[in-house]
Amino acid sequence: MAQSLYERLGGEAGLRAIASEAVDAHRANPIIGPRFKATDVATVKERAFEFFAAGSGGPQAYTGLSMPDAHSGMNIDEREFVATCDDVLAVLQARGIDAATQGEVLGIFFALKPQVLHQ
Repeated sequence: MAQSLYERLGGEAGLRAIASEAVDAHRANPIIGPRFKATDVATVKERAFEFFAAGSGGPQAYTGLSMPDAHSGMNIDEREFVATCDDVLAVLQARGIDAATQGEVLGIFFALKPQVLHQ
């Protein structure tokens, strides 16, 4: 039986690390970092973990806002969206996640793109 995306990303421990490293990368990214200056980093990391876990088939529930509500008033543009995806892909690559799994994660991000851009 094939492993779920959740399992391929390392289960809870792997996804907690991925979420934490992705948020750290976002905060350091000159394109999107300023958006994270006034945030509670621990809460952002927890919501990112929940989002990744729930979206990849894990048992955790996502307790955050809907994507449109979470990004309301931010007017995120294409450049910022791509920067976010690039950060996540860099984290996955650094953790040795295979290309097919990276592509699956990227597909999820792109499926949510209309709910995030220009809100």
